[in-house]
Amino acid sequence: MLFGRELIEQYPVRKSKKQKAAFRDAALAFGAARGYAGKVEAGAFGAKNVIFGNPEHATYLITAHYDTCARLPIPNFITPCHVWIYLLYQLFLCAIIILIPSVIGIAVGILVREPLVAGVTAEVLFLLLLFLMLFGPANPTNANDNSSGVLTVLDLMAVLPQEQRENVCFVLFDLEEAGLFGSAGYRRTHRKASSRQLVLNFDCVGDGDHILLFPKKNVKKNPRLAAQLQSGCVQDGTKEIRLAGRGVYFYPSDQMQFPLGVGIAALRKTRGGIFYLGRIHTAKDTILEEKNILLLRTFCLQILSQQEAKKGTDR
Repeated sequence: MLFGRELIEQYPVRKSKKQKAAFRDAALAFGAARGYAGKVEAGAFGAKNVIFGNPEHATYLITAHYDTCARLPIPNFITPCHVWIYLLYQLFLCAIIILIPSVIGIAVGILVREPLVAGVTAEVLFLLLLFLMLFGPANPTNANDNSSGVLTVLDLMAVLPQEQRENVCFVLFDLEEAGLFGSAGYRRTHRKASSRQLVLNFDCVGDGDHILLFPKKNVKKNPRLAAQLQSGCVQDGTKEIRLAGRGVYFYPSDQMQFPLGVGIAALRKTRGGIFYLGRIHTAKDTILEEKNILLLRTFCLQILSQQEAKKGTDR
């Protein structure tokens, strides 16, 4: 049984102020019904993060962003383990954003026979495209990005044993899509505590058989933390949870703000062995596999139980 699914289905879009406020109220009620003291913490640029637990005393932060992205005609294509492909795709997007306004501006300039008009038109259209990418109409089909991450956090809150809750702070970040502003504000407010906390950030975990962990350098260099992550890795039929492995990788999400951040995402795999994330930010983002969330529940409970066992040994 998954907990939190009804809340996600009731508040599927979380982009406008009204939509976000309604979701936050529902999330706080969800937490209160399960014994969590929740609060909303304001940050920069109007970000409002939802926090359950004690940010200053927790050993772990378990996070996801709850804001909904704008719908785009083409997906945000990410290949975390092949950074050069990701960069080429981003350059392709930049070229489109520049090319379309330029072509339209030149056409307008030719029609009115005024070069200045061409330049102004191109600049206005360029800014309009950027605005629509960040603040345009919400993508109502956002099952993977990031209803899946929110559902993972809510489900784990519901099943976490009472004796382990003091070790964990759950945070739902705002304004990730606009530039990680919610997590950046949280980091400034709780800098000392969040410097020592292992941060498990769930972003796009609903579509794909390969759930990869992307730990930051400080986590990989820490034998204890690396062993903890490895202990939760599992394979269940075609699905797996595993570390991304050696080499350079890049996953753009809120864990980047934290020294001990771990990004977690579900990816598909090409025949050539390239892990990729597609469909997000488009009408095709409709897949949220419940089995992924259940596997992540098991993964997290395994990691958190080690902390409880360690406390018992210390006593």
